Amino acid sequence: MQDTLQRKATVVEEQDLQRDIEALGPWFHNLHLPGGVQTLPDSFIGGDFPRFKWLEIAPHIPQDLSGWRVLDVGCNAGFYSFELARRGASVLAIDVEELYLNQARWAAGVLGLDQQVEFRHMGVYEVAQLKESFDLVWFMGVFYHLRYPMLALDLLAQKTRKLMMFQTLTMPGDTVYPDTHDHPLHEREPLLDEGWPKMAFIEHRFAGDESNWWVANHAGVEAMLRASGLRILQRPAHEMYLCEPDPASNARTWTGHGVVGQALGALHVVAR
Repeated sequence: MQDTLQRKATVVEEQDLQRDIEALGPWFHNLHLPGGVQTLPDSFIGGDFPRFKWLEIAPHIPQDLSGWRVLDVGCNAGFYSFELARRGASVLAIDVEELYLNQARWAAGVLGLDQQVEFRHMGVYEVAQLKESFDLVWFMGVFYHLRYPMLALDLLAQKTRKLMMFQTLTMPGDTVYPDTHDHPLHEREPLLDEGWPKMAFIEHRFAGDESNWWVANHAGVEAMLRASGLRILQRPAHEMYLCEPDPASNARTWTGHGVVGQALGALHVVAR
């Protein structure tokens, strides 16, 4: 009798979760909730997204993040925030879409992680206003959606104490031009080489999405990370770069508070 009542209660709980999921949709992250309930079991991206990406990254991130402060930029429904919180991290998760933040806050309560993860409506450029820095900055799936991507990367590099997990949409190929330090003014042919650091600008849409602005090549990603004062430690998977601050880099002189402040001021004027 007790087992029957328990099964009935479980069914009711799963039905309640499913109703909430439908009310909070549409979803982009597939979250695994109690009772095997999922928020988006059939992603248009294919597979169990973003879990299949996390499984590639997870071995490269410390298992114990106790005492770590994490910034999750563009957190969506909170999948990565929850995984990092499960490893002991305290997470500040930001996004500009209220739909995703509502999903994430609800899911945090369901998963019992609402004390470890704070969700805040905030754009990436607003990170400059934060007084704290972070042991780990999670910057995945956002860079190519930004009209001013290098400004964002500079800001986040300044806020990174230990590690940054970076991912962006890239062009095919891993070729890197051997020497980009300097060339005479009239020697521009190397810029056309497939290994020269570059980004393709998306004027209209890419993959049917008008929020896509840039597609970098691999050499360009490496160069931009270095230019922001970061050193690439590993490439956990395709389009993913695990980085740390490079104390030997002189890039910090280009991304000081004054330069970034002027850029943010100009951005504010444009936004008005």
